[in-house]
Amino acid sequence: MNKTELLYEGKGKKIFKTDDENIFIAEFKDDLTAFNALKKGSEEGKGALNCKISKELFDLLEANGIKTHMIKVLSDNEMAIKKVSIIPIEVVTRNIATGSLTKRLAIEEGKKLDFTLVEFYYKDDALGDPIINDEHALLMKLVDKKEDLETLKAMARKVNDILFKFFDDKGLILVDFKLEFGKDANGEILLADEISPDSCRFWDKETLEKLDKDRFRQDLGSVRAGYEKVLEKILK
Repeated sequence: MNKTELLYEGKGKKIFKTDDENIFIAEFKDDLTAFNALKKGSEEGKGALNCKISKELFDLLEANGIKTHMIKVLSDNEMAIKKVSIIPIEVVTRNIATGSLTKRLAIEEGKKLDFTLVEFYYKDDALGDPIINDEHALLMKLVDKKEDLETLKAMARKVNDILFKFFDDKGLILVDFKLEFGKDANGEILLADEISPDSCRFWDKETLEKLDKDRFRQDLGSVRAGYEKVLEKILK
């Protein structure tokens, strides 16, 4: 399987076409961005850690009935993935109040939410990925039908149920996370993108140490060290 053309480059990955029209290659980058890329940096090894963590979590989810775009890992920072048409909605799932939720609604930082909150954001860097509701998504034709939005919510909640318990058993709090989904050639919705400390917030259960990209956002120390702790706990 060979890369033939760079299809897309995002903040954390490059996506390449291959000599198989149904397979892409995702290359995980060491780049770090925050605040809609207003803050930029890089840390060697970050991409490889995200690739390893995503692989382990995709395997876990697949074993629990969540279909993903992952085929197999090709190298330290490369993953073969199924070709999907990405739905331009970021699905954010929250268990604990922090980040933009605290800023927007003045909910106390660290407050456990009464129920799992699922939010939609329009995937558009130029607009700053604004929060949207179901009617916005339908009005903008981001999905084909209303049922697709219900599927996204249901899949996000199922992912949360699986991962929250998994990480709780590993000594981590899954605070919140961002998911992206895509449709395959048959129109089936698959979990896409990645699941890593770039897209999730993880806090140590005992110390509340932040082990995710907030380390970069808030200048809390080595990003790689935090991500390595997450991987170590996953592999225990």
